[in-house]
Amino acid sequence: MLLFLILLLPCTNHAFGLNPAIKAVLASKGLKYGTHIGTDWMHEKILSMKVPDVTGGVYIGFGTVKYVLDGISVSSCDVPEPSVNFSEGSGLKIVINGLSIAVRGNWHTTFGIITDGGSFDLAVFNLDLTLLVDIGSDDKGHMSILSKYCSARINSATINFHGGASWIFQPFVDCFKSRIKALIEEKICPLVDQHVADLEQYLTELQVSFQIDPIVVLDVPLTNAPLISSSSLGLDLKGEFYSIKSPKEPPFEAKAFDLFNSASYAYFDTGHLHITVTDEMVSHQPLLCLPKLFPNMLMLLEVYAREIPMFSFLPGEVTLDFPGAVKALAILPNRTLTPLFKLNADSLFSGKVYISEGKLKGLMELKNFTLTLASSEIGTFQTAALEKGVNMLMKISVLSVLNAKLKEGIALPTIRSLNFVNSVLKVQQVCI
Repeated sequence: MLLFLILLLPCTNHAFGLNPAIKAVLASKGLKYGTHIGTDWMHEKILSMKVPDVTGGVYIGFGTVKYVLDGISVSSCDVPEPSVNFSEGSGLKIVINGLSIAVRGNWHTTFGIITDGGSFDLAVFNLDLTLLVDIGSDDKGHMSILSKYCSARINSATINFHGGASWIFQPFVDCFKSRIKALIEEKICPLVDQHVADLEQYLTELQVSFQIDPIVVLDVPLTNAPLISSSSLGLDLKGEFYSIKSPKEPPFEAKAFDLFNSASYAYFDTGHLHITVTDEMVSHQPLLCLPKLFPNMLMLLEVYAREIPMFSFLPGEVTLDFPGAVKALAILPNRTLTPLFKLNADSLFSGKVYISEGKLKGLMELKNFTLTLASSEIGTFQTAALEKGVNMLMKISVLSVLNAKLKEGIALPTIRSLNFVNSVLKVQQVCI
């Protein structure tokens, strides 16, 4: 039952924003698929289940036979597919009808000074189990689960004793059977409750922060309790990127699906949206015009984001507004640097996001580019000659770095034995 519940529930100290960056929904179709896969897991779990010893006594008309059943193991089981439904506002209702289990073990009896022993086979037929679990969240953003109600009923059972003087006790099987059946029924729900408690402990130990690369981490705690309707279970995850070295909140209000914008801020704030183009690189395409405009001068270019790049999400399209800058510096004979000019290079990228290899990935292209002179220590000059070259530089530097990051992707949370297959990601509304 523990593994079954883990399968059905996706896993995923802080002032959470009102708008989660990631929304995950488990609908009835996904629940049905999880139920189907979970049935096989339940079969394996039951076969490996440890059954506690059973002790007691049975009055047989002329005295009481004290017995111990130990060394009990499950030899086979037949697990019908459970009926699992959302319980609106609370959690899940799990119903199993017709579960059958066969066990074997050893028996020991004491009747006065007479002791005996042997083996036994027990078959439990048509076991009906109903379980209600509440699903919520704790103050750390972990999912929580609590057993709210459990009912177990065994409709029939048979038991056969072997070895020793079992032939003496076999006529009194009905006495044993009713008692043992009642004992088993009493132990089922406490075992189920313990498995749910184990799952609760497992959920509290799950990570809600994942290191994406050496620069940033992604925080994905729940921002509120799961939203459960009669047909789905919804998870709102924070989805905020932070710098590993200097984590801080981004200087903008959290809005719906600001996942990428918080990543932009983390990279911007730590100075990782900055590259240096050396003189050797300038002397070749795409900036052959610079040596012509500034002959006999070794140069160095700094290309960087002057403001936080911001993503916007439109129907079927993702755009990125990248306010960039290019600062040109001259390398003097003594190798010191002196500023020449600064250009504002504003770029608008557009592209798509998709799921591949279990990761959220993307691909962008340069949609629009403008170049203006921001400042100059060598006087004003026309930027037209530079615009084509800087345009190409933006594609080679900024766009290549951006696409490399998007191609690397962000690993999406998964659960055991479930993976993304033929996933389709659709952008359907404005998220800015």
